[in-house]
Amino acid sequence: MSGARKKVTLDGRFQMHRGGYLESPTLAYETWGELNASRDNGVLIFSGLSPSAHAASSADDPSAGWWEDMIGPELPIDTDRFFVICVNSLGSCFGSTGPASINPKTNEMYRLEFPVLTLEDVAEAAWRVVEHLGVEAVHTVIGCSMGGMSGLAFCVRHPDAARRFISISSATRAEPFSIAVRSLQREIIRSDEKWLNGNYAVDDPPIIGQRLARKLGMMTYRSAEEWRGRFGRERVTEEGHTGDRSKIEFSVEAYLENVAQKFSGGFDPNCYLYLSHASDLFDLAEHGGSLNSGFKRLQLEKILVIGVTTDILFPLHQQHELAEGIKEVCPDTSMIVLDCLRGHDSFLVEMDAFRPVICEFFESCVDR
Repeated sequence: MSGARKKVTLDGRFQMHRGGYLESPTLAYETWGELNASRDNGVLIFSGLSPSAHAASSADDPSAGWWEDMIGPELPIDTDRFFVICVNSLGSCFGSTGPASINPKTNEMYRLEFPVLTLEDVAEAAWRVVEHLGVEAVHTVIGCSMGGMSGLAFCVRHPDAARRFISISSATRAEPFSIAVRSLQREIIRSDEKWLNGNYAVDDPPIIGQRLARKLGMMTYRSAEEWRGRFGRERVTEEGHTGDRSKIEFSVEAYLENVAQKFSGGFDPNCYLYLSHASDLFDLAEHGGSLNSGFKRLQLEKILVIGVTTDILFPLHQQHELAEGIKEVCPDTSMIVLDCLRGHDSFLVEMDAFRPVICEFFESCVDR
């Protein structure tokens, strides 16, 4: 499978959706497959908050990507058929310009001087990459979690640039519960004494705050049903240590500690704060004054909405709201409910459930 990991620096000012601008920002992206002669086989993927553009392995980077089992020859997103593009979100810390990048006006890190970030900005930056690649309209936009809202923003802002859309475990806007969780995560990071109002040392970031925020996040990414069967009340310490409050005692505690340790230090805290806030800000109703007006701005031919029964971060009623609203303007809209055990994270780990659905979508597409 051919692949490329590249960066593009935009010329001039990049105007931000809520004011301010970035001077010649850089965007990191990866591609798989080949663009066909008519330049209409592009598939644009928007990731969730924390992944990079490395969705699958390639010649440039043979390490497994975050959607390794979905992208490749004879896989659901078939790179023998499609030219697949994944852009690292603007505001992230994996190659695209974000709070951890150098501000050309000051030659210092942007930190909290970075303008307010929105998912409209993420979408617009991805469009600039698509343009750079010589693609006028992509075959399909796919968005997972936060990426589903970014993808929706892309389709609303550039209705002629997308023919089909797959929304996975996403929504038209964040629920109060999700906003509350992310707000608390951000407060936890800001409360770490090492955060220093965003001016932390790069080699000594607010690790404790990041670790606790990640633990809270994982409690919403997975499901209680999974943990009940996976961990139960299993202990990881000797019975004699039960009364020692400084030690991890239950297996579920050890699991949370492990995932938190893997995440902390690998993702810039300020970038996390900005992307988390951008997820809260997005609301399709702001594009025209109501959800109905926002839906009417779409000009899509075919849409698939996928939801998971155990997802508490983007629950099923939000998937129904999205599917029913889009169906008013695009009759060829379908919604699939997957009975997966692993909650919001299911699209990353329960490939046996998601692969057939994605495969069937692309097999049903009639290219014109």
